[in-house]
Amino acid sequence: MTESPDIAPLLEAVERYFTLMYNNDVAQFDQVFAPTAQLHGFRDDELRILPVRDYRTMLASVPSPKSKNAPRLQEILLIDLTSARQAMVKVRVRIDLLQYIDYLAYHRIHNVWLITAKSFHIERRHEPVAT
Repeated sequence: MTESPDIAPLLEAVERYFTLMYNNDVAQFDQVFAPTAQLHGFRDDELRILPVRDYRTMLASVPSPKSKNAPRLQEILLIDLTSARQAMVKVRVRIDLLQYIDYLAYHRIHNVWLITAKSFHIERRHEPVAT
C-alpha cells in the first residue's frame, strides 16, 4: 500500500461493532454492517451461513449481554489495511457466555467503514455465574 490512510475512522468502526455486540441496539446496525454482508462460522460442528438481515433479526430477538450484566471483553488483535478503502480486522469479543475470534472484512463505502463479511470462531465457552 503506497498511501497512508487515517486509521482513526476504522478504529471507530470497530468500536461501533463492539458496542453493537454488547448492546444489541439494532438501531445502529446499518452503521456497522453493509446490507450485503454475510457471516460464516462453525457452531456445534456445523458451518453456519447467515445473511446480515437474518443476523439483525437474531440480535433483536435475544437479550443483550449488557441487559444481563455480562462481562465485556473486546480486543483488537490485528489490523491489515489493504488500502484506504479495504481492511481486515481480527478481534476477540465476548458475547454473553461465548468468546469469539472474528475476522471482519471492512470496506469504506460512501466514506463509512462497514463490515462486508464476518468469519467467526468460538474460542471459549464461559460458565454461567451463579447469582
